[in-house]
Parts: sequence; structure tokens; C-alpha cells
Amino acid sequence: MTNISNDGAATSLLEAAWTQREETLYTALFGDMGPGIYPLDLSLFEQIFNCTQVDPRWLHIGVFECPPTPERPHWLYVSSGLSNPWDDEPDAEEEWTGLGRELLLECPQQSPWALALVRRFAAYQMLLAAGRFGDQEPLDAWDRMSVGGPIDGQQSALSAIIMVPSEHYPEEYALVSGKFAFLQIIGLSAAELAHGRAHDFEDLLPTLGDQGAAPLVDAARRSIV
Repeated sequence: MTNISNDGAATSLLEAAWTQREETLYTALFGDMGPGIYPLDLSLFEQIFNCTQVDPRWLHIGVFECPPTPERPHWLYVSSGLSNPWDDEPDAEEEWTGLGRELLLECPQQSPWALALVRRFAAYQMLLAAGRFGDQEPLDAWDRMSVGGPIDGQQSALSAIIMVPSEHYPEEYALVSGKFAFLQIIGLSAAELAHGRAHDFEDLLPTLGDQGAAPLVDAARRSIV
């Protein structure tokens, strides 16, 4: 587990963890963090989830759009805030902080749809954690679902996603409030989703990788099944 110490002068556990994640850990992992965070907003919850009762704290969660760097020649979209220790006290080193997960999506080119998708699933995670969908638990590795249409909102063959452990950032990362890991979003076609359900998604993922369909998500690619 990677532990990057916090050198900031944060005045609370929440602020310390937030500063450590964004200003120390994320900059070390991703380099250029882009123009700033794209926070969740009330219209996202209202328009996509028909939810008007929103915890104001959720609107501080957001997504960074990270442009390519010499070490990472592709675009990266990463959530920040799902691992916030909103109600936590400092725990033992092995305890998770917040939801214990942040979301990650990598693309070969800048993709506005990817930013929208990560924001959408960050909002969904918070609604799941708050019990707004009954007994459903927050998404974790190997959870998958249709997104209700082309992943880019246009003509992509990809219309579903699966959450997997991150290939490029596989470790558990320690903050002052506990640990978290990245869940990577991989786009799937309807045929790939059906194939994985009929067989084994853990076998499908290497096939996607061999065909250049993962871990980077290209909305223009064809289905490999």
C-alpha cells in the first residue's frame, strides 16, 4: 500500500485527507491535473436520477480531467471526494476512508463524454451509499451495467460499463483518514456485456486488453464480440 505523507496545515481530518489526496497523491500519480475540478451539481442529480434531495456535501465531490504527460500519453478522468472521511474518526491503517474507492477512466483522446460519465457514476455512488436505491451497495470491482445508450451519447458501439481494479494504478493508497483504491471504468458493447455474463468477465478483460479495448476506452472502437 502506497502511503504519501501529508505536509499541509489542514485543520481537520477531512481537510487533511482532501489536501493530501489532491495536492500530494494525485499530482504525484497523474502529473498535470488540468484546469481544476468539475464538481457535481444539483442538475446532475435532478436530470439523471430524478433526485431533488441532495446532501450539500456531495456537491463538493468532482472529477479532474488530466491531459497527457510524458509519462502518460493519454487522457485520464479521476473522481475526488468519494474517499472523503465525512463522518469518520481516524482509523487503524487498514481501514477504508469514505467509500474506499475513487473512479478512474482513461481515454486515448480528450473526451467530454468521459468527464460526464465519471461525474454521473460519482453521483450514483453517493446515492447508492445513502440508500436511495434500497439495499443496493455502492459499485465495486466487477460490477457492470448498461448505461442506457451509446456511451458517448452519439453512435458509439459501447453501451455498457464494467468496474475493474485499475491496471495502471492497482495499489491501495493510504491517506491520513484511511485507505482507498481506484475503480477503473471500462466501456463494453452490448455483445461484450452479454458474453461476459454468459462466461466470465475476468476472462473477458484480458481479451479486451489484447485487442486494445482496455484499459483505455475509445468510444469509436468496434465490438470485439
